[in-house]
Amino acid sequence: MTNTDIQVVSANVVWHMATVTRERREHQNSHQGAIIWFTGLSGAGKSTLAHAVEEALHQSGCRTMVLDGDNVRHGLCGDLGFTAADRVENIRRVGEVAKLFVEAGIIVLTAFISPFGSDREQVRNRMKKGDFIEIYCNAGIAVCETRDVKGLYKKARAGLIEDFTGITSPYEPPLTPEMIVNTESGELNACVDQVLDGLIKQGILL
Repeated sequence: MTNTDIQVVSANVVWHMATVTRERREHQNSHQGAIIWFTGLSGAGKSTLAHAVEEALHQSGCRTMVLDGDNVRHGLCGDLGFTAADRVENIRRVGEVAKLFVEAGIIVLTAFISPFGSDREQVRNRMKKGDFIEIYCNAGIAVCETRDVKGLYKKARAGLIEDFTGITSPYEPPLTPEMIVNTESGELNACVDQVLDGLIKQGILL
């Protein structure tokens, strides 16, 4: 799907083509732009792994940005709750922002539960082939509950939080992700190395 395939509300809105292209930005950055989409249960280690991978990329000279689930809800998605409809809109907005970063030739790492496969697929379908790298942070709910520093699982089991993923709302694991990382028992540095190796194989890193 291309930018011109999207229907907009007003017929007066026209896509403006920049003279500084994505290709020129990527050449200057010496790497490809891409979305590295970390998905998994709350407590699976998405944010920890995303920031650790970003640190490694930054140290190697890459231009990066992490979009974190909690952080975007302080601004971009501050008006959204956690109903199914709000979660869909949350991921749609994040996907559009991430796409802008990719057009800037940046490696954008997203750390969101993003529980619904259809939402993740919608973001993928907005990107060129190879631009969306889905990484499943595979950790079981029992382990995730032991990492529950916010006490969210406890509140959900007590009925104090509605629509909590893994308890009262479903999580749909990716069927064919580009990578599956064992964040349940895998050591963090080993998980980072796995992701970096995968990005090389995907052609994102040279």
